[in-house]
Amino acid sequence: MSAEPMQTSDVIGLTKVAPFSRRGFMTATAAVTAGYTLAAGPVRADVIKTDTDGLTAGEAKIKVADGEMPGYFARPNGVSNPPVVLVAMEVFGLHEYIRDVTRRLAKLGAFAVAPDYYFRKGDLTKITDIPQLLPLVNSKPDAELLSDLDSTVAWAKSQGGDTGRLGIIGFCRGGRTVWEYSAHSGALKAGVAFYGPPVDPPNPLWPKSPTQLAPEMKAPVLGLYGEADTGIPVAQVEALKAALAVAKKPAEFKIYPGAPHGFHADYRSSYRKEAADDAWSQMQGWLKKYKVLG
Repeated sequence: MSAEPMQTSDVIGLTKVAPFSRRGFMTATAAVTAGYTLAAGPVRADVIKTDTDGLTAGEAKIKVADGEMPGYFARPNGVSNPPVVLVAMEVFGLHEYIRDVTRRLAKLGAFAVAPDYYFRKGDLTKITDIPQLLPLVNSKPDAELLSDLDSTVAWAKSQGGDTGRLGIIGFCRGGRTVWEYSAHSGALKAGVAFYGPPVDPPNPLWPKSPTQLAPEMKAPVLGLYGEADTGIPVAQVEALKAALAVAKKPAEFKIYPGAPHGFHADYRSSYRKEAADDAWSQMQGWLKKYKVLG
């Protein structure tokens, strides 16, 4: 008898989304062809597409402790020493939405890198359902995750990125990664967490949740959350905010009324354009305030 995969709050938020009609969604074949993963559910037909005009973008090979980690990067042409922004993905692997976000950041002047830190488990974009995905992503040790991110920073520096202006943004499970990395890295200038779970289910590989790490935060973080997130209650967000205030750590939060989990994910039915656009502009303001973006 196999145990049920551990339901983390980000996954609960992903799976309990309002019913939708098939109208306005790509066929599965079209979604796969466009580079989206099927585990994420039906893909909206009018996804945001960011071109590479004025950018250099492509696959990265990042040296890590036990080999080579794939990644995707985008950077503005003709800019020497651009600031470095890490992009931490959701549980779906390095699929097209994360690549597009990486290009969006490059259009803002950043050398953006999305490391595929689940690569040791295979290519997650090829997995079609969430129950198959969960044991893989939940078995990722925080220690290895943080080390992979440090390796990504070192790679970006070796490619001419200015890691003196280092930021990180992340979505869903990647939002949790932002909190974790902000407690780990003394080099980080700022982080922005899109609906990253403040509390973890028990997992020996994840010694401390973001809330438990509040006193250890080394960089200011902006937390962007949806008030209607079925997996992350507003009370958890408020508790994280309170823990950071007690620890006198600079952080700000914005909770979007009526917005579900994944409201920034323009390829999903959870997308809410108004909240997503505002959150993207809040993110830019935060990274400018802390001198990551110019």
